[in-house]
Amino acid sequence: MKADEFLEAAIAEAEQGLREGGIPIGSVLVHRDRIIGRGHNRRVQRGSVVLHGEMDALENAGRQSAAVYRESTLYTTLSPCAMCSGAILLYGIPRVVIGEHRSFTGEEELLRSRGVTLTVLQDPTCIRLMEQFVATQPALWNEDIGE
Repeated sequence: MKADEFLEAAIAEAEQGLREGGIPIGSVLVHRDRIIGRGHNRRVQRGSVVLHGEMDALENAGRQSAAVYRESTLYTTLSPCAMCSGAILLYGIPRVVIGEHRSFTGEEELLRSRGVTLTVLQDPTCIRLMEQFVATQPALWNEDIGE
């Protein structure tokens, strides 16, 4: 698969979350050009306080060795929050590809300061998904993002 296909997989996860009545944020964990974990924000669906898209993708990847994480790239449709950034740092994931950060700029400076390479794409589909969601579900968005 190519990088744009990995982002497309993360977008598909975000769209699945939206269809389920949740928040449209998706993520995939990629190791050696293969998706090893997929996920989307399931806070609403599961009544969870921690199942953001990135956390769900990590959970679905299952236990991996430290070497796997150090060779992986995390693709996410939205800039990672403090919790998800902490997981990225904890597991030593060196690269994160972000679909967009117009709707929310997470802990990008922290990640960069700790040596994580970030690529922000400002993908139109990611932007549209979040703009529409925030406009139609502001209370749910503010609950999820903690504002």
